[in-house]
Amino acid sequence: MMNHPTIGIRPTIDGRRRGVRESLETQTMNMAKSVQRFLEAQLHYPDGKPVVCVISDTTIGGVSESLACQQKFQQENVGLTITVTPCWCYGTETMDMDPTMPHAVWGFNGTERPGAVYLAAVLAGYAQKGIPAFGIYGRHVQEATDTEIPTDVQDKLLTFAKAGLAVAQMKNTAYLSMGSVSMGIAGSVVKDDFFQEYLGMRNEYIDMSEFTRRIEEEIYDPEEYQRGLAWVKEHCQQGSDNNPAANQWQPQELAGQWEFVVKMALIARDLMIGNPKLATLGFGEEAQGHGASVAGFQGQRQWTDHFPNGDFLETFLNSSFDWNGPRNPYIAATENDSLNGVTMLFNYLLTNTAQIFADVRTYWSPESVAKVTGYQLTGAAKDGLLHLINSGSACLDGTGQQERDGQPAMKPYWEVTDEEREKMLTATQFRPATKEYFRGGGFSTNYLTRGGMPMTMARLNLVKGIGPVLQIAEGYSIALPEEVHQQLDDRTDPTWPTTWFAPILTGEGAFTDTYSVMNHWGANHGAISYGHIGHELIALAAMLRIPVNMHNVASERIFRPKAWGLFGTVEAEGADFRACQTYGPLYD
Repeated sequence: MMNHPTIGIRPTIDGRRRGVRESLETQTMNMAKSVQRFLEAQLHYPDGKPVVCVISDTTIGGVSESLACQQKFQQENVGLTITVTPCWCYGTETMDMDPTMPHAVWGFNGTERPGAVYLAAVLAGYAQKGIPAFGIYGRHVQEATDTEIPTDVQDKLLTFAKAGLAVAQMKNTAYLSMGSVSMGIAGSVVKDDFFQEYLGMRNEYIDMSEFTRRIEEEIYDPEEYQRGLAWVKEHCQQGSDNNPAANQWQPQELAGQWEFVVKMALIARDLMIGNPKLATLGFGEEAQGHGASVAGFQGQRQWTDHFPNGDFLETFLNSSFDWNGPRNPYIAATENDSLNGVTMLFNYLLTNTAQIFADVRTYWSPESVAKVTGYQLTGAAKDGLLHLINSGSACLDGTGQQERDGQPAMKPYWEVTDEEREKMLTATQFRPATKEYFRGGGFSTNYLTRGGMPMTMARLNLVKGIGPVLQIAEGYSIALPEEVHQQLDDRTDPTWPTTWFAPILTGEGAFTDTYSVMNHWGANHGAISYGHIGHELIALAAMLRIPVNMHNVASERIFRPKAWGLFGTVEAEGADFRACQTYGPLYD
């Protein structure tokens, strides 16, 4: 994810000369500079570099200046625009009309000049022309001399900017399908029209035999392989073999599997993003990679019935570090579930943090927990728990061993300390694979997520006749007494990573109770991110024209394009579906 789209800031102004425009020049340009300073101080690209904002060379009072600004933005790789003004402007003459780019307008709430009037007029223009735009209007009147951005305006600027940057960063990248359909899972039936029309992405495909070819022909960096294998032997704990005694792996088998899975991880990364070192080894084509911002590994069953599984590969790609040290995660979906991979990508681009891939496996009611363990669930878990557990790509960051303000967290890689990386490795065991599932061996990532983290679980689904829909559940990771966790965990596969999750309940619809959340979940997988980011996902979904069919985000946090209100204001969920259907996919 080295694509660095910039944010274009458009200071629009009343074009009337001989007193009007001249009196507003300084205030209008200062609004733009305030937004620039604020966003550049708050936002980072996935590689840790600060986000760059580009301001129009002049204020924009008419068509010629609007076109000049557009030309500059094209040269400066602008991926989204924010128009700011304290005054009346000529709406259709000053608006930005690129239909594939997210747009927002901040109309200053002041009494001296009618910024709110322009805001209403230009948003009506956007709606009339079929270009959805987000409207930002502060709740409280400000003085004309104010240079501070009110808190409510800041919140909307950040929500829009994060979602808009995600749209821009996905565009022209690829989803790399490593293999094909895993065990009939619908999400791994990769739908190229969805990627192209909704996300502006291309699709790349390789057969899993490409892994064996690269292993046998040694198409990887041999120096990095030796260094990586040595690091793995020193830092990755091999856990106990959970197979029956007669079915356990022999030491020489496990040693060979470690060598194999390290090579798999190197090759998967090289397939995604390329590796210049391969060109120096005589593999110029392979050095290029596939330009993938997200990938999926089929694994089961054709691969895992014969070769080591992809768990190690997926875990380390998705984590915020490896043998080379700290670095941004490479998003990889288990079982080539492209829809969960895309959801992980959404979450990642909004937060710059690693993502957990998990089965939404079991609803544990309070009664069931008490029956099995004698323990009574309390607090956030009093209505029950969801057991999130999967054989594959739960990132090491999901252990919760990082901290922010003394609380467990998952942070962007550049904020993670060496001590926290060591704690993640200490909290994780790599367990020899369960032979019933994985005849070819491999190592399942085994850890327990610390409780107390705010988390958001999301999932993209495809529905024939509707298209993509997104579901969102904000909640918290839960800490259970060790013996209670063990009793529940032992009832499934205890070699896999576990996150106990309790959604926030609203008492209505799919969030009437925890059972309802499980019962309404649209597929077997979910993508779990640190933080309550449901409002940002909703804004992103609206930009992409993907309706949200299920969420527990408070209405006051939701920020969608102004035109959504023209499709109905009482039943927002229905209005969202109607708006997305009317506007259609962003790139169609």
